[in-house]
Amino acid sequence: MEKLSLRQRYANLFKELSQASRAAAKIDSTNVYQPENKETRRYMDILVQENLLPESHFEGEENLVDFYDKVCAGKHGLILMEHYSNTDLPELLYMLDHSANEKLRDLSRRIVAIAGMKLNEEDSVVRAFAESFSRVVIYPTRSLSKNEQLAQSEEEAKEEEQRARKINLAAMHAMDDCKKRGEVILVFPAGTRYRPGHPETKRGLREIDSYLRLFDIVALVSINGSLLTIQNEDMLDDLIAPAKVVFGASPVIECKPFRKEFLASLPQDCPDPKQAMIDHVMELLESQHERIENQA
Repeated sequence: MEKLSLRQRYANLFKELSQASRAAAKIDSTNVYQPENKETRRYMDILVQENLLPESHFEGEENLVDFYDKVCAGKHGLILMEHYSNTDLPELLYMLDHSANEKLRDLSRRIVAIAGMKLNEEDSVVRAFAESFSRVVIYPTRSLSKNEQLAQSEEEAKEEEQRARKINLAAMHAMDDCKKRGEVILVFPAGTRYRPGHPETKRGLREIDSYLRLFDIVALVSINGSLLTIQNEDMLDDLIAPAKVVFGASPVIECKPFRKEFLASLPQDCPDPKQAMIDHVMELLESQHERIENQA
């Protein structure tokens, strides 16, 4: 079957998707929490349904159920998930939604993803795509560095830095509200999609250490298989084709003991303990990914 780009294959669907869009095209401190748009979600579910092969499944489903039970008991839950394509989150939530297990269906409704503001601001179709799922929008460090370099003056760079600070402070408050409501925060620890041949895109961001400090429990979720193949920076140029996708879930990890034990194992002269911590998390995700790959 010939692989077509998202733009080629779903032009009509994306037209309807854009018409149903309601999300803000500009992010500020007042709109960082964006609940799912059920109208656009309908179209995203069609896209996933048409391409997700029936043998797609969860490995470690019992770990997700345990994670859900602990969240319901009052623990603040975090999911750290690998990132290969823009359908990672749509696939996960679709599969949870269509699970025979009622707890997993409810887990799907509780997940709120951390998303960069690029998804809102760069393209109207990508914005409609993203708003199908509940999100807390942040101003990523990588984006700030890039925008400061592009600034025409020192004053403009400072204004951008202040904007980033306001957005991210508001995002922290929004995330805290999510925790109080019993929602689960999902983060892609690499902060970007993995591109083969570019190992730096699979390196975890040192800022993820702060999430481990703020949450009680974490589940590490790996992904084997993808509906999309990245071609370039234009997300709608991604090639789409039916695929088997396997999500793997680790046993529930208690964040504070996990973090404390690992940091205590580092040499005293470790130059960057926070980066070492997230490097360890990424190694665990990679190991889980490879184990599932080898089972196929």
